[in-house]
Amino acid sequence: MSDIGSLSKGSSPVLRMESVRKTFGDTVVLRDVDLEVASHTVTALIGASGSGKSTLLRCANLLEDIDDGAIWLDGEEITDPRTDQDAVRRRIGVVFQAYNLFPHMTVLENITLAPRRVHGVDRTAAEQHARELLERLGLGTKAGEYPDRLSGGQQQRAAIVRALAVRPRLLLLDEITAALDPELVGEVLAVVRDLKGEGMTMVLATHEMGFARDVADQVCFLEGGVVLERGTAEQVFGEPQQERTRQFLRRIVEAGRL
Repeated sequence: MSDIGSLSKGSSPVLRMESVRKTFGDTVVLRDVDLEVASHTVTALIGASGSGKSTLLRCANLLEDIDDGAIWLDGEEITDPRTDQDAVRRRIGVVFQAYNLFPHMTVLENITLAPRRVHGVDRTAAEQHARELLERLGLGTKAGEYPDRLSGGQQQRAAIVRALAVRPRLLLLDEITAALDPELVGEVLAVVRDLKGEGMTMVLATHEMGFARDVADQVCFLEGGVVLERGTAEQVFGEPQQERTRQFLRRIVEAGRL
């Protein structure tokens, strides 16, 4: 994958969140969250539904305004009111659990829309890059298809291609397998695994515990909007320090999901 980034592990973090707080009305959704994501690493956010994982991702992409704290992208404070938020979003790719492909556009048109309209890439170059990505993600024959002609797994892979087409510095993945039939989950996770191999910096919220254990360099367990525990996948899954983390993982194991 081209233009994935130049920083290596141990360099300044691609994403840094410091004391981030987010409320909806009287409900505190994120409580003083600190997070650092190094270049070329995968950070997995795990925890029960409603723990704040999706909100954290939305705040990282400035889709939600934070109430306190600060967020940096490659050392630039992107929560500074003077920041050009559109310029920030052009450096971050986001894939949601709903594919959000435009139904009246072909796969190729969906993928090239942002590079052409937002980044000013000419049609020929945008289409060439899109076709290369589609080929690499197993959708080379689907460029001319409309989304409703694709399976759920193919649509989600197309959504990932669309996010990659803008050559993002950071890729955020929000429960991207949640809406898929079980037999389609593997093909989407295989794409994420390949992106890790290519060095893409990613933060993913997921309920796929086995996958998180296998691919994540850093795992953060969220509970009530707090990062209750963080560490390597081996540490968090193998020797969790917090009783609440142990309870959560025990239930995951009992449900046969780990």
